Amino acid sequence: MKKDGTYKLFIIAAFIFILLMTGGMFAFGEQPEFATSARSAVVMERSSNRILYEKNADEHLPMASTTKIVTAFTVINNCNLDDVVEIPPEACGIEGSSIYLRSGEHLTVLELLYGLMLRSGNDAAVALALHTSGSIEKFAELMNCTARKLGCVDSNFVNPHGLHDDNHYTSAKDLATITCEALKNPVFKKIVSARTYRIANEGFEYDRVLVNKNKLLTNFEYADGVKTGYTKKAGRCFVGSATRNGMQVVVVVLNCGPMFEETESMLNTAFSNYRYVNVVPQNKVCGYIKKNGKNVYYVCRERFSYPIKDDETLTTEIELNCDRQEIRISLNGKLICSRDLTPLS
Repeated sequence: MKKDGTYKLFIIAAFIFILLMTGGMFAFGEQPEFATSARSAVVMERSSNRILYEKNADEHLPMASTTKIVTAFTVINNCNLDDVVEIPPEACGIEGSSIYLRSGEHLTVLELLYGLMLRSGNDAAVALALHTSGSIEKFAELMNCTARKLGCVDSNFVNPHGLHDDNHYTSAKDLATITCEALKNPVFKKIVSARTYRIANEGFEYDRVLVNKNKLLTNFEYADGVKTGYTKKAGRCFVGSATRNGMQVVVVVLNCGPMFEETESMLNTAFSNYRYVNVVPQNKVCGYIKKNGKNVYYVCRERFSYPIKDDETLTTEIELNCDRQEIRISLNGKLICSRDLTPLS
């Protein structure tokens, strides 16, 4: 009995130790909290752009090669991916990371995009910028236009690669917003999720084999992007994404030493704290109006999904009359979205 009593005391002591080490999470079901050492950070759900966590989110900061997210998205929206680019001498020998382009060789826009995003080739960035706009200055204007269209007002781009310039900056919130929009593009999504890729190496019998610098893709089961960056002025910068149970989350950390580890931690926290709710399915029939003695049914053409915590409530309100046909979605009583309804043909 004495031995059995000692064993029970040991179990109780071990249990108390676990509670102390976990802050009581095990006993009381508390969710982990977001935390990062980054100078600036944002955690954002991709489809809704809901900010799940932010830290100095609007601060203007250098972002190094995470700039190339904007570069790639701008190129994809303005170029034919099958176009063949003859590498100009201006794109060769650019300082920093490189895929070692040679003047006069030929690669497609798509191949250069892989070199840009997997190996962070500054030479690929310049080649793509010159092909798209004819000059670095004009391409930077196009990058800024891309950002402004998304409502990003805390960013200014002067080059396509992210090498330091005092007038080249973004905010974590802007960068997250641009990334969420870019990830809706299937080409961008495929490129940034690739672990390896082969591209042309004209004049040699072997291809260039590109291995993605994004360690999150191999270290985290649900990872599917996006881009690393580093300069002395910017520090270590990273934009990471992952998808779990249909919810894709984007994490931006600017000037963060353990950028992969802290991004993974915040992704896990997001997936633990939030569940993804399909509030309004695509083409959902929401009701009808009687016209000329017939029922005219109205549908919501756009799906609406949203991340929520367990203590949050989503409600919908439908207004159907001759003047207005609309569905409104509220979170804890506050309107977050409205959709026009269209007649079912």
